[in-house]
Amino acid sequence: MQLIVPYAAARADEAQRVAAQLERPALAAFIARCAQPLRDDGDVDSLTTPHERAAARAYGWQGGDGCLPWAAHAAAQAGIDTGGLAWGLLQPVHWRVGSDEVGLVDPAALDLSDDESRALFDAAQALVADAGCGFVWLDASRWLVSHESLRGLATASIERAIGRDVERWLPRHAKAWSRLHSELQMVMYREPVNDAREARGIWAVNALWLSGCGARQTANPRACGIDDRLRAPALAGDWSAWGQAWKTLDQEAIAPLLAAGGTLTLCGEASSVTLAPSAGWWPSLRASLRRPAAAALLESL
Repeated sequence: MQLIVPYAAARADEAQRVAAQLERPALAAFIARCAQPLRDDGDVDSLTTPHERAAARAYGWQGGDGCLPWAAHAAAQAGIDTGGLAWGLLQPVHWRVGSDEVGLVDPAALDLSDDESRALFDAAQALVADAGCGFVWLDASRWLVSHESLRGLATASIERAIGRDVERWLPRHAKAWSRLHSELQMVMYREPVNDAREARGIWAVNALWLSGCGARQTANPRACGIDDRLRAPALAGDWSAWGQAWKTLDQEAIAPLLAAGGTLTLCGEASSVTLAPSAGWWPSLRASLRRPAAAALLESL
C-alpha cells in the first residue's frame, strides 16, 4: 500500500518552528528502515500540487502541469459515463475583493448546503447549456462540466489559490470560459440563496473555480490512499493545530503503515519524497549512510 500525505511540510516560519519541536517516532522509525528516499522536486508556482502529482503517478496517468483529469476521475467514481468527453471540475467559491487583490476563501468555510448548491446550480444551467456544455451536479461543493475546449486546458489546483490573489492562478488562453464565468457570476449575484446567506453574515457564492480538466484516464482506486488531515490547518495557517494533527497522523497512520511494510509519500508545497522499505541488509546499510533526518527531509519539501 502507498500512503500519500499532503502538507506534511510547509515553508512558513511558524510551521518550521512547530515542526522542529514535534516528536514523530513512527516517522523516524520509518525513515530508519527505508531505502534512499525517492524525490519528486517541483516548484511552489506549479499549477499541480505535489500530492496530486504523486497520486497521478500511482494511477499511471499522463499529463503536464495543470493537465491531470481529476474531474473525469470524479465523474467515473460517481458512476457517470464519461465517454470520450473532456471534463472540468467546478467548485462554488467566494472571491473576497480587497483594495489591491481578489483573494480566494477556502470553500470549506462556506459550509454550503445541498439545497443552496442545487439552487445555484439550477440557476446556472441555462447559461451553461447555451454555451454547449454538459453540466452535472455531483455534490454541494463539486459540479462537473464537459466541453471540448477543456481538453488540454491547464488549470490550477484550488489549493494553490486559497488565501492568495486569484489572478495569478486563473487559466490562461481560456477566453470562452472567462466570458461564461463572468455571466455566471451575474446570475449568482441575483440569486436569493446568496441574499439569504449574506443576511446571515456568511460568505456568498460569487464565483466558480475550474480545475482538473481533461478526458478520463483509467485509475486503480487501490493504487494509493491519501490522508489529508493536515490539509485544513495548513491552508488556514493554524500551525498549532497542524502540529497536533501530525502527532495523530504519526500514531494512527504512519505506525500501522510501517508495521505493514507499506510505502509513504510525504508532500510539501513544492516537492515530495517517497520512502519504501529496503530489500535486504546491504541496500539498507548503504542507504542508512546517506539517509537524512526526518526534520531535514521535510524541510527540503
